Amino acid sequence: MPNVAPMPSSFVSDCASPVRPTGVACGETPPDPSTHLLDNAVWAALAGPHAHIAERVGLAARYPADVYAFAALADPADPAAWTDLRTLVESGSTVKLKGVERVPAGWEVVGGGEGVQLVDTGVRAEHAPEAVPLGPDDVPEILDLVARTRPGPFLRRTVELGTYLGIRDEGRLIAMAGERLRLPGWTEISAVCTDPAHRGRGLAGRLVRAVAAGIRERGDTPLLHASATNTQAIRLYESIGFTLRRRTRILQVRAPGADHGAAAL
Repeated sequence: MPNVAPMPSSFVSDCASPVRPTGVACGETPPDPSTHLLDNAVWAALAGPHAHIAERVGLAARYPADVYAFAALADPADPAAWTDLRTLVESGSTVKLKGVERVPAGWEVVGGGEGVQLVDTGVRAEHAPEAVPLGPDDVPEILDLVARTRPGPFLRRTVELGTYLGIRDEGRLIAMAGERLRLPGWTEISAVCTDPAHRGRGLAGRLVRAVAAGIRERGDTPLLHASATNTQAIRLYESIGFTLRRRTRILQVRAPGADHGAAAL
């Protein structure tokens, strides 16, 4: 059985790490305002508030391929969950998972990376009067901005997952942020990006605070995920009141089967 090195459930700061949380001394564990739900956030969303959009077989679920490129297992250590995932995905196709430490025999790890999870511990949430709601009609512009800024996965129907806000300059979309994962008590802020020609004006920070305000108003707490190598974004999020909670492992795995040319999830 192929193994992937385990990752601790809570991040313990490393003195040399460029992503050590603000205000946390070397060797200390940051505050953990959560809870087990955040340790398997994609599953908590698919089995909870996003159940209406989930494609699910028993202990495995995924988002539609044009919404979000991730699947999840109720318990990654349960062989039955992998059996259900094998039923859910096509033979030889690939799927992305978070928080998986090892894969069963027959599954192949074909890619992956490392991210970080941050939670709101002191964000000054406030609405941005200049921000406008974005919806399905704005998707072509959103996809163009995403292609130029690469904030992370954003697909044709991702906008359906929650509220998205944008800032326009002379009618052109130049910055955006919105909601992606939604789990009981928590909502993820995602797709934070600014046109390179308009950076340095604080647009990303204003949009994150505005999205956070909407999340707070319905009683949820904001969280964020980012690539562990995106230290600039991590510093921004920490500066406005997010705390680094844990590192997250991301794996792209191929389901057992001979058809390695199948389309990725």
